[in-house]
Amino acid sequence: MSRLGNLGHRLHRGEVAYDFVGKRRLWYGVSILITLVAVIGLVVNGLKLSIEFSGGAVFTTPKSSLSVTEVQNKIAGDTGSSTAVVQKLGTGSLRIQISDVGTTEAKQIQSKIATDLNLKSQDISEQIVGPSWGQEISNKAIEGLIIFMILVTIYLAIAFEWRKAIAALIALIHDLTITVGVYAIVGFEVSPGTVIGLLTVLGYSLYDTVVVFDGLKETTKDITKQNRFTYSQLANRSLNQTLVRSINTTVVALLPVGALLFVGGGLLGAGMLNDIALSLFVGLAAGAYSSIFIATPLVADLKERDPEIKALRKRVLAKRATDARKAETATDEPQNADHADDDEEPEDAHPAAAGAVGSQRHQPASRNRSKNRPSGKRR
Repeated sequence: MSRLGNLGHRLHRGEVAYDFVGKRRLWYGVSILITLVAVIGLVVNGLKLSIEFSGGAVFTTPKSSLSVTEVQNKIAGDTGSSTAVVQKLGTGSLRIQISDVGTTEAKQIQSKIATDLNLKSQDISEQIVGPSWGQEISNKAIEGLIIFMILVTIYLAIAFEWRKAIAALIALIHDLTITVGVYAIVGFEVSPGTVIGLLTVLGYSLYDTVVVFDGLKETTKDITKQNRFTYSQLANRSLNQTLVRSINTTVVALLPVGALLFVGGGLLGAGMLNDIALSLFVGLAAGAYSSIFIATPLVADLKERDPEIKALRKRVLAKRATDARKAETATDEPQNADHADDDEEPEDAHPAAAGAVGSQRHQPASRNRSKNRPSGKRR
């Protein structure tokens, strides 16, 4: 059996455990710090929207030996636009995106690009995307996200309880914020592929959270009928039991996504793969983190405010205090018994005791004399 598998069995049996719930303030602080960095990056850099959302023109050239930097410098002055984005495709051709241009301007830009790159105008393909279409897509994406959040909250409230629904919703917002912030910091374009990746991330994060919550539901069943463990302790035990499963699922999911991001996007230069893979990679990692370090500790915090759970906590602490006092008393009793034996030793030297011992010593001699006497009547 592998070390990870052995660790999983020991975690499931409760032989080893890490106090995730007990250290929840530490995880809250880490999450707040990461979220602040993401929000600052979003405010400072902003999101770089693709032309599918902002509107503009896309020009695709034949295979070229020029680098992205060289093409960027050449067309920046001719187009007079600072929003031109140049990408090198896997076939060696160039994809040039220029936002906020119309059909007339696009024709002029196409001719200038052809002159700068020593190409014919008809060799450069042109695609115009209107800003109204992009705005409609953006609004639909936001509406779909809001509807998804509402339906997820209702489902979790029915399947589990409202506290777990709130914790799952906070975890989802946490994952979205971090993913969008990383996009702003890295500078990748937000394209339809990014939206697809984000929706996939939401589904995975929700799945991982539901798996943890289902184990928590089984572990805390009839919790008020016992006096040994508090809700937070049982929540931590449940989290440790599903820990290895969550890690394995996340690693298996990240391996192909990492291949798409670093091989497909980095080496092959596939722009759409970059958009999808980055959102998936960051979102999957953030989803696994939030389901372990955010969702379950939040549920424990909310449950500990319930009157029944508060009463349970008092009973558990009172029982442990009583058991501790009994253990201390049981530990002191053998020591007192040893001291009692030491005190009894001088009593052996007392004259009465000595006489008793002496009389016991003379008994065997008297018995021997009685044995030498003839038995029976005198003749």
